Amino acid sequence: MGVLSNLFTAIRGGAREAGEAVVDANAVRIFEQEIVDAKNHIKKAKDSLTTVMAEKMQSARKLDAIKNDITENELYATKALDQGNEALAIEVAEKIASLEGGLAEQQHIHDNCAAHIEKLKAQIQGAERQISENERQLNMIKTTESVHKATSAISDNFMSSGSKIINAKESLERIKKRQQMREDKLKAAQALNSDDYDQSLQNKLKEAGIMESSSSNANAVLERLKAKK
Repeated sequence: MGVLSNLFTAIRGGAREAGEAVVDANAVRIFEQEIVDAKNHIKKAKDSLTTVMAEKMQSARKLDAIKNDITENELYATKALDQGNEALAIEVAEKIASLEGGLAEQQHIHDNCAAHIEKLKAQIQGAERQISENERQLNMIKTTESVHKATSAISDNFMSSGSKIINAKESLERIKKRQQMREDKLKAAQALNSDDYDQSLQNKLKEAGIMESSSSNANAVLERLKAKK
């Protein structure tokens, strides 16, 4: 019996863990659905509130009508008394008493509606604040979940294709070196062209007798040395 009891307990524990795993895996979706359900409940509550508010308006109109009837019949009773018709005045007074009873009942209904309306408004406002807070939390949860998924994807890709990333970096370095080599060759060619141009210009100046050649300079130095002797 003890073995069977332990077995059933283990099965229940496993079912509970499986259920918790399902809930955890769908926690964001469940939370989001709960917000949607709460909004639907708020909508229904507001519909009910409008009904109660309409009942309060009707009650207020009935109160005004009863008060007008009482005022009108009080005037009738006063006139009957003024005429000395007490029997008629009593009859009118009985009607006034009945109206006042209805007035008290209608006032009770009106007050209950007003109190219920205030209570419902406070509850709806509190629920709406909670829903807004839940939506804010949901947005934060979704953002965090997206960041975690992106980070995990990057990590997994790096682990599974680390060599590809390294090869890509090496390729980039080779491309950079080739580009640098082309730039250096262009600069060298430009410098060479500049040297050739300068040399050509010097030759032209020498042929024109404007610039002395190195040999003529050497002859001048030699003549100067001889003169010192």
